[in-house]
Amino acid sequence: MKKVLAILMAIVSVLTLAVWNTAAANNTDRIHFMSTGNSDAILLESDGHFALVDAGEDTDNPRGFADLELEGFEQRVLAYLKANAADESGKVYLDFVLGTHAHSDHIGGFDTILADPDVTAGRAYLKRYDSSKISQYEIDNWDNQEVYDQMIAALAAKNIPVISEMDDTPFFLGNFRVTLFNTDDPPQEEKVGENDQSLGVLVEKNGTRIFLAGDMDDYTGDETRLAPQIGKVDLLKVGHHGTEGSSTEGFLRTLSPRICVFTAYRKAYNQTTRRNLMRICHPEMYFTTEENGVLATIGDNGEITCQGQLHPDAGTPTAAQRIEHFFIVCGRALIRIFNLIQWRWTALSRRP
Repeated sequence: MKKVLAILMAIVSVLTLAVWNTAAANNTDRIHFMSTGNSDAILLESDGHFALVDAGEDTDNPRGFADLELEGFEQRVLAYLKANAADESGKVYLDFVLGTHAHSDHIGGFDTILADPDVTAGRAYLKRYDSSKISQYEIDNWDNQEVYDQMIAALAAKNIPVISEMDDTPFFLGNFRVTLFNTDDPPQEEKVGENDQSLGVLVEKNGTRIFLAGDMDDYTGDETRLAPQIGKVDLLKVGHHGTEGSSTEGFLRTLSPRICVFTAYRKAYNQTTRRNLMRICHPEMYFTTEENGVLATIGDNGEITCQGQLHPDAGTPTAAQRIEHFFIVCGRALIRIFNLIQWRWTALSRRP
């Protein structure tokens, strides 16, 4: 049995590597979803241009709260940038950095990354943090204000201009057309969580569409309001790590992604989200933690190739992990075949 599994794993690995090498050799338009636990750090790369959307959880605990003693990933993100986005002299220039919202699992790492002498950025997108809108629980127990102030200070130290008032006018990063969503917050009478302020990022290239949902949720109707504006996508970075309140049925039905990336541990995502995904759009699903990061190479007209194993510091997977991953890959292959059959059947049924 072990020999059979080993042979099957080798075949899948060879086929995956062959497809990956073909795509990578001809394409430098990629999105790097780094493995940073239940936090976001996403590097956009297109035609020699780079941008960083969120920077992962940090090790800082400025308020000294026990619940905020979390594993930080700022050094992993920094090392990844230097290995993958640096020029010949070792310098990293990011066309822009973007903080989706003022939670430490999204912007916590920015102060460390921007303080490094080899890293700078052309501009920053970061909405103003307004504690008057935020629930008292978050104000009392979390470090929203502190991580926001740390990022602002790090940007000021490098004289990086901050764009805090933005709209949905598209702009370009290499071959990527980038559009920001949830830039204006509808007035709310009640206090909300900071996730309610989260930006979403739409990345497009020649008919291929990717939506990075940050921590967007639908508690005050954001997903319902924005889904028609976003439209159908090929890849969805699932909102709020797949937890409750995000990825509502109507949102998933409108976006209908065929690939979903979770910046999370598989065990952490909500079962309602899983049921909605499998019932509505049955996508291929990738979890950054179990894949050791996900690299999505972006082609034209919906073509996307995904590959894992981004971080050499993660160590060698155990035999049990390799076997588990083999079955995950097989599951994705079956979903891909099912989607292909469904697409073909739909195309045939539409013929006169």
